[in-house]
Amino acid sequence: MYASRFPEAMAMDSHDPASVWSITESEFPEDGSPENQLRFALRYAILAPSSHNSQPWRFRIRGTAVELLADYDRALPVVDPLDRELIISCGAALFNLRTALNYFRCVAETHPFPQQHRPNILARVTLDLARMGERGWPELFRAIPRRITDRGRYMPEPVAEKTQVALSEAARVEGAWLCAFTEKAAKEEVAALIADADRTQFEDPLFRAELARWLHSSRDKDGLPAYSRGAQELLGLGRAATAFLVRTFDLGNGVAARDRQLATGSPLLVCLGTARDTALDWLRAGQALQRVLLTAAHHGYNASFLNQPIEVGSLRPALNALTQHDGYPQIILRIGRGNATHHTPRRGVDEVLVDDLRF
Repeated sequence: MYASRFPEAMAMDSHDPASVWSITESEFPEDGSPENQLRFALRYAILAPSSHNSQPWRFRIRGTAVELLADYDRALPVVDPLDRELIISCGAALFNLRTALNYFRCVAETHPFPQQHRPNILARVTLDLARMGERGWPELFRAIPRRITDRGRYMPEPVAEKTQVALSEAARVEGAWLCAFTEKAAKEEVAALIADADRTQFEDPLFRAELARWLHSSRDKDGLPAYSRGAQELLGLGRAATAFLVRTFDLGNGVAARDRQLATGSPLLVCLGTARDTALDWLRAGQALQRVLLTAAHHGYNASFLNQPIEVGSLRPALNALTQHDGYPQIILRIGRGNATHHTPRRGVDEVLVDDLRF
């Protein structure tokens, strides 16, 4: 259905699902064609986080430009009926792409939603071949392969004040706001909403069925490997748990209790939001999210998501009231120092590049 425009790369990108995280930056084709330079930069774009590790992005290279396309075949209609998180995930990939191009001194312009009649084209990034920039954002660039979603418990040490300031600034630069919950009482209020949302979600057999579909074999290149530490941490289940158990049984009380402890015990709990709640805002939120995550990684911190009160629409206003911000909550993160863990798998660049036949 999809064809790579770079068939010679098929062998290179036929990989162990985790091998995409190992990139040698010196291999960037400085004297190569724009297509080859963009393709290399996409190796960083695909390392962005996404809901259920669904990786809902496609890319199309057209001369000196690359387009970011929403892959609605990978939508999550139960947990994300408006495709809000899908577009946020794509925005995170877009920020990685921008960061890589900036680091490799490629001057580029980013145009969100460049074709009004083609809303699945979320952004177009165009190289300016007449100019060469200075090497930029090195601390963010080098954090891309280090960033990890760590769903385990974090060490109790507080997040440094200077890091909190840097995280807030990272969100602001990309057009979002960041509210930090540092006091125990505030964390407990957010944690109560998270627990309520967990119970609501797991009561729904459609939610459980959707989650189970994304608990995959550890050999797969997307989803959450069912026997991985990540899935165990997400659900609080042992290695014997399978997608069948998730689909069949209401695990809400157990997941709620565990997530409540994780939230209240987090060194830093933050909510990222935007002034409005449109598709453009979701794309901005994704870029702000990734800048925040890379900033945290640069400072030596891991993060994971607790977005349930936003996914359960009836609880979102209560969360917004706790932030005391005008606008709309988009993401909840817990941030701290964790133990070493593994990256989740990714599809290779050849698997997310499309030609002009379908689009």
